[in-house]
Amino acid sequence: MTDANFSRPGAVDLSSLSGSGAPAAGGYVMDLTEADFEAVVGRSAKHPVIVEFHSPRDPSGSAVSESLKDIVNAAAGRFLLARVDVDAEPRLAQALGVQAVPTVVALIGGQLAPLFQGTSSREDISAVLDQVAQLAVANGLTGRAEPVAGAPTSGDEEPPTNPRFDKADAALAAGDFSRAVTEFDALLKETPRDAEVIAGRAQAALLDRSTGFDAAAIVRAASEKPDDLPAQFDAADLEVINGRYEEAFDRLLGLAAEVAAEDRDPIRVRLLELFEVAGRTEQVVLKARRRLATVLF
Repeated sequence: MTDANFSRPGAVDLSSLSGSGAPAAGGYVMDLTEADFEAVVGRSAKHPVIVEFHSPRDPSGSAVSESLKDIVNAAAGRFLLARVDVDAEPRLAQALGVQAVPTVVALIGGQLAPLFQGTSSREDISAVLDQVAQLAVANGLTGRAEPVAGAPTSGDEEPPTNPRFDKADAALAAGDFSRAVTEFDALLKETPRDAEVIAGRAQAALLDRSTGFDAAAIVRAASEKPDDLPAQFDAADLEVINGRYEEAFDRLLGLAAEVAAEDRDPIRVRLLELFEVAGRTEQVVLKARRRLATVLF
């Protein structure tokens, strides 16, 4: 995401929602041991941790392992994948009640959530992890996992906090996203063209709307009601939360092309807001902006 997005200390980082960008060397996959377990549980307070219990003696689980690695690394920090070799760490597997491999669970805010056991297709695994990401955001877990290899360099240090954003940041940290929107609106009255404030307001509004989302119900409603604006807005929000920006933009641009000209403005406004969440200089946003201009004019 661009510099206009949340990069200051204390702000909720929605860059973890983007699947763009290649992961650093080592990616977002680690081997988990009993000694590391408590530390990894602590990380789940910031972002979801996917825990895979596997065995080198189980060739049928290799496809699941590869799919998990690919999906997690492609998400570029939305998740951390922690892999437990049950042969090397039998006590950890036993303590968590693992009875077969592969078994995959999620750690979200320190809580263990079973995902699936046995083999599963890449598509099904991707859908499950999308639901994990949505659940994490709905609970205010919007941090970004650090790449496993290498510590941050001095060039990666965050800039000093800007006191202008203290109230908005405090609301975000408290999970009060509605209040955060109000605080950003107040800042926009002072500096209506401030790119950081505009992006912050867009991200806070997305978090506010997505609280309590039921992913399955949203997908079903969008499929059953292709012309229903609220249903399509919710589906686009869900896609953005899960880093599927192009799908979200395609959905709303297609809808804008179909409705009457006088009904396009709400779609335009929502698209502009989601462009800010994705990052206004991202290629997928620039492409969608061009399409939007064609639809409108």
